[in-house]
Amino acid sequence: MLAMVALFLLTCSMTFSVTILGSGAAIPMLHRNPSAQVVNVHEKLFLFDCAEGTQLQLRKNRIKLQKIGHIFISHLHGDHYYGLMGLITTLHLLGRTAELHVYAHEPLEKLILMNLDASQTVLRYPLVFHAIDPSAGEMVFSSKIATVTTIPLNHNFPVSGFIIRERKSPPNIRKEFLEGRELSNLDYRRIKAGADYIDPEGKVHANEDITRAPMPARAYAYCSDTAYHEPVIPLVSGVDLLYHEATFMEDRAADAAAKFHSTAIQAATIAKKAGVKRLLLGHYSARYRDLEALLAEARTVFPDTLLAQDGLVIEL
Repeated sequence: MLAMVALFLLTCSMTFSVTILGSGAAIPMLHRNPSAQVVNVHEKLFLFDCAEGTQLQLRKNRIKLQKIGHIFISHLHGDHYYGLMGLITTLHLLGRTAELHVYAHEPLEKLILMNLDASQTVLRYPLVFHAIDPSAGEMVFSSKIATVTTIPLNHNFPVSGFIIRERKSPPNIRKEFLEGRELSNLDYRRIKAGADYIDPEGKVHANEDITRAPMPARAYAYCSDTAYHEPVIPLVSGVDLLYHEATFMEDRAADAAAKFHSTAIQAATIAKKAGVKRLLLGHYSARYRDLEALLAEARTVFPDTLLAQDGLVIEL
């Protein structure tokens, strides 16, 4: 009985969080690392981008390297992947045996193999590379707990954003129904699958009377380097949290356009038009020490805006 209640409570509190490991643009700073984020879905860790210094950021944030099973690289500019080879090698040195999956544009596989060959490193674990098409939006990962879909972005270089979506949970069994009953694991699975329950006396308990709807499935969209790009809007519509680069303030909109980046107001405009719940700004130019002005600009368009800062953890 206690086990069933504990499982019930656990089901109601499944983790979905984002940890910012790097919030800056191309140049690493003492207080701001380049792009990297860990998304925790039900204690499964997904790494999005892996700039130089990401290993140290993982350790600072007490994230276990070995728990990372899937790494998604948005594009092959150095501030988004220069930390990958170091992480791959460290996992080897730590004795990893579990598979590591890397999702990125095709040229990265050659770079990884070249580095391993040059250092005469034979990995102790299987490294599985998944080539993604930057021109297409497609599901590149699927499991029982989550899916990851790519988002074509608009940069002066092929770039893919990503949406990670939690799988819809089965209905939760009502706590008051469980009280005083000893359900078998088979009974529990059947009820979660939608079946009615027949008690030992032969009474039928309709599924809709003994369960309640689960929490809505959550979604996080990661839009790294991109100019203002309205085709993104329907793809990220309604997500719980949208990370959108905001390299510049509005007084440098011309620079943003020339470099295929976005301003804080442009990021907020995408968020507003997409009807997302919250916006997270990031990828700030090194010229900005104080980020409050970027935040203030974005909030004039989309009030529920946050600043990505190294070490920030956001629960969805």
